[in-house]
Amino acid sequence: MARIGYARVSTLDQDLDGQVARLKAEGCGVIRSEKVSGGSRDGRAELVTVMEFLRSGDELVVTRLDRLGRDTRDVLNLIHEAELRGAFVTVLDPLVSTRGEMGHVVMTVLGMVAQMERRFIKERQREGIERAKGSGAYAGGKRRLDHDRIMSLSQAGHGATAIAAALACSRMQVYRVLHGS
Repeated sequence: MARIGYARVSTLDQDLDGQVARLKAEGCGVIRSEKVSGGSRDGRAELVTVMEFLRSGDELVVTRLDRLGRDTRDVLNLIHEAELRGAFVTVLDPLVSTRGEMGHVVMTVLGMVAQMERRFIKERQREGIERAKGSGAYAGGKRRLDHDRIMSLSQAGHGATAIAAALACSRMQVYRVLHGS
């Protein structure tokens, strides 16, 4: 039986130290951490590693449920996958575990709250961008592709596949630039 900790922050400039220290203090012998959005499971290699590592009797420990994920269905799927392996999930704040039936109900409610919070965050972000656009302080995100180079390569007779390979991007991105979308 092992206590396995999982810590996550959403952005590179956020700090994992507080979560890791708390998980160590709670007796987690193994702690995996990553800096990636919790909106979905995509790109969360450490979470995948933890889930694959879980064995019967193990305990997956997170400081807060939103560290596991911000989508209710995804969180419940992770809990279900842990249980299929004979493991259980414990959240430290508030202290709740899937060891008992009531823990499942509380986890579901907490998962719904985390998803709702994510929606609120996105809405506030969208409102802030609209206000900044209205005041002229927002000019959009940083352009990731050289549109002029794409156009000149296309005019030189290169196809979308060749342009995408030359610029290390997808053909769809090339088509979007070429067709002005």
